[in-house]
Amino acid sequence: MFVKICGVTNEEDALLAVALGADCIGFNFVAGSIRRITPAEAEAIARRLPHGTVTVGVFKNESPDTIVSIVTQAGLSGAQLHGREPVSEVRWIRKRLPFVVQAFSAEDPHLASAGNSPADIILVDSATPGAGHVFDWRLASNAPSGVRLMIAGGLNPDNITEAITQLRPYGVDVATGVESTPGKKDAKKMQKFIALAKASGYPKDNSGRGEEGGDSDARSHAETQRTFSDDHQHSSYADSTVSHSAIYDWMDDGQ
Repeated sequence: MFVKICGVTNEEDALLAVALGADCIGFNFVAGSIRRITPAEAEAIARRLPHGTVTVGVFKNESPDTIVSIVTQAGLSGAQLHGREPVSEVRWIRKRLPFVVQAFSAEDPHLASAGNSPADIILVDSATPGAGHVFDWRLASNAPSGVRLMIAGGLNPDNITEAITQLRPYGVDVATGVESTPGKKDAKKMQKFIALAKASGYPKDNSGRGEEGGDSDARSHAETQRTFSDDHQHSSYADSTVSHSAIYDWMDDGQ
């Protein structure tokens, strides 16, 4: 299971998330977001992460030039698009970045045609991303088969197992559900969420959902991480003791 921890605002949370097993760290660049950080702040965090960690910048209705520029400046793996970007813009961005996630509201009628998107992953979210609201999971069935499906929207340690069992996604994305306060992650919640997601046993194939077969061109989870990190992760994270220290600090606090 591909696990993305989003809305990360500080190095400590990023290191702990990866040490606990997260595959991807998301940095929010959306104007007005309480979790918004600057490209320079994201770059400083990303360079400390282990080689192999996928990192994405989250954008909403931003110009393609700006998206590519910020992702490149911050040394991230790719972009996550939460606006109304047309296919032509997504294609333009994907030609310049090795990894793109395109998000759709579960209620968006365009979700049914998401298979036309050049994005690597299709994210199905609630109508209010980052607010911790759960959408009607039955609406995820509107996503076309054969895409790498990632789900978000109100996920937390208490509902993640049920969500994965029902939807059988390629990946899961969480921000609010593993926080103590907006922008600050809770170590116990992250540990439980990641452990439960990884224990799910999904996906069963490379296409993104649990059925057999699927898109023969889809790369495996491991290949996804290796490809993106080899091209765009600019730090090999030589001192691996830092992430371990984050865990020890958490344990010492009695959490």
